Amino acid sequence: MAGADVLNIGDGNFKKEVLESKEPVLVDFWATWCAPCRAIAPSVEALATQYKGQVKVTKVNIDENQGTAQDYGIRSIPTLLVFKGGKVVEQIVGAVPKARIEDALKKAVAAN
Repeated sequence: MAGADVLNIGDGNFKKEVLESKEPVLVDFWATWCAPCRAIAPSVEALATQYKGQVKVTKVNIDENQGTAQDYGIRSIPTLLVFKGGKVVEQIVGAVPKARIEDALKKAVAAN
């Protein structure tokens, strides 16, 4: 359930794709049964295309990758984490407007 510019990742490649990434990374923690997750998916996919080359956009299915979700204390979904230099620099919980997600991405890109 990801667009062409969104990378599905999991416990096995989280470190490589997120923590070791040279560019900022947006991680969308979601599940197939989560209606709010589906509600924000088009915004996340649109931003992935808009910020291609500046921000890596990824999705982690929490049902299939519980280790990563536990490592970051994910208690509610959707939870979006913005990583920069292997550290969480922003956290967004819940179905929020696209503009709120974009503000977080702009901050991460501007700080580059």
